[in-house]
Amino acid sequence: MDIRQLEYFLAAVDHGGFTRGAAAAHVAQPSLSQAIAGLERELGVALFVRAGRSARLTSAGEELAERARRVLRETADLAALAADIRGVHVGRLEIVALPTLAVDPLARLLGEMRTAHPGVTIRVHEPEDAGAIDRWVTSGRAELGLTDLTTGGRGLARVELFRQEVVAVCPPRTTGVRGPMTPHQLAALPLIATPQGTSTRRLLDQVLARAHAEPNIVVETDQRDAIVPLVLAGAGTALLPSATADEARQRGARVVTLRPAVSRRIGVLHRRGPLAPAAAALIDLAVAGVGGGGGRVR
Repeated sequence: MDIRQLEYFLAAVDHGGFTRGAAAAHVAQPSLSQAIAGLERELGVALFVRAGRSARLTSAGEELAERARRVLRETADLAALAADIRGVHVGRLEIVALPTLAVDPLARLLGEMRTAHPGVTIRVHEPEDAGAIDRWVTSGRAELGLTDLTTGGRGLARVELFRQEVVAVCPPRTTGVRGPMTPHQLAALPLIATPQGTSTRRLLDQVLARAHAEPNIVVETDQRDAIVPLVLAGAGTALLPSATADEARQRGARVVTLRPAVSRRIGVLHRRGPLAPAAAALIDLAVAGVGGGGGRVR
């Protein structure tokens, strides 16, 4: 058994099959299949149930996936630790982040990280839903998760960074709307929202539920990049983080604050215990970026 076999195995697991796994691992599909078959022979168990072009994990495969992630993580940590002792940060850092945080603050943080530690390569993942961030970090699929700490992070170490204001972004020609906007006023507007289970949809539902109001959702989309264009085109109003709202305002949207004010506790999740040097360096940069006001929440 070698590290390459485990990497190929996890590529097939994470990408839903041998063909897509091979593409993600930048290897020919037969090579990946042969490596996994060799791993099965060495272990004496079947890791996948193969049916035509599809494959699903056996119970043994599910057990190996968790342990393989641990092995690869610890191998990467050892390499990074050795490099850190030499005074050079190298290695790979896996991050999973809410899409609304990928631009702000993550883009800035990664720019600072790459400047300070150019030997580190970083991969950013988008979760299937808000709850997936906890699962990715817990399983070791990602070392850090950037998320809304208000609704996530049970059993994980949390580093709170800042509170992010959320505001209503209305089409340019909206009339009769003045801020601050109450939940009842928001509920009366045609709304653009992401699907249930996403962080911003959960926030919208909570704001209106507290006022016993029902949302008037006219457009539901998981294409977050389309939300501001939809607002600008007049399709409806959306709740957005203040940084995104500022960009929308520059393009002509009307931005209205809410009463009571709505905010999210933004922070980083990680497993308890020692962090790899690259992960620790990114957290240090994040905390420094908010004036040292962040802190670990146990």
